[in-house]
Amino acid sequence: MAKIISIVNQKGGVGKTTTAINLAACLGILERRTLIVDADPQANATSGTGLDPKNAGASIYESIINGTPALSVVQHTDNPNLDILPGSIDLVGAEIEMIDMPEREHQMKKMLDPLREHYDYIIIDCSPSLGLVTVNALVAADSVIVPVQCEYFALEGLGKLLNTIKIIQQRLNPELIIEGMLLTMYDSRLRLANQVVEEVKTHFQQLVFDTVIHRNVALGEAPSHGQTIIMHDASSKGAVNYLNLAREILLKNDMTRIMAEVRVEALAKAQQVQ
Repeated sequence: MAKIISIVNQKGGVGKTTTAINLAACLGILERRTLIVDADPQANATSGTGLDPKNAGASIYESIINGTPALSVVQHTDNPNLDILPGSIDLVGAEIEMIDMPEREHQMKKMLDPLREHYDYIIIDCSPSLGLVTVNALVAADSVIVPVQCEYFALEGLGKLLNTIKIIQQRLNPELIIEGMLLTMYDSRLRLANQVVEEVKTHFQQLVFDTVIHRNVALGEAPSHGQTIIMHDASSKGAVNYLNLAREILLKNDMTRIMAEVRVEALAKAQQVQ
């Protein structure tokens, strides 16, 4: 049964899509059957894995709004063990169309639950908002990864995001946990970047991944070739970073229930700080 992880931050440009496609690709390299769900109307995760969103055929929109079985929409990629549920610009209208649906917050969960038996991990790439589609992704997920950019405004809006997650836990998905805060775009030469790292680790403690994603030219180049970092340059620092992140996630998911409870307590403390 697949574990579903949503990549969420309402702030744009923090590395959500980069993390979604490259983490998923690395999990595939580590022999875990993985599916990317492109829940962003920009469909960058779709193009970043080599598919043209305009010619990809049916998308997540048809599954959520029209009830098309998700398994019939899923497409294979050139990456080992990696499939994708393509995104579409039509998702912009889905927010409005879902308003009058019964159990509107559970539409994505209903769509993805039948796919759990086909994969080990399902990674959802969310849009930079806290709208209804993102709420659907949080309701469908078992856990959340929050990319945090190593720059001045890194903590801006995190309080609102954590509060949204808390509301989802209380009202819609009590099993939802924080998988981890992921520090991205790190440049060790910058004093500010090091200050942000220290501040995030001080505030969120056990919730912060040990792995840090460094600024890397190859990570920026790969999407323009329609490739994940593993396919574009497997020896790059970016590829090594995401492989380490994939290994860390696999390790954390082998932890006991007691360790999961520790992480829930750490989240509660972090929310109090905010």
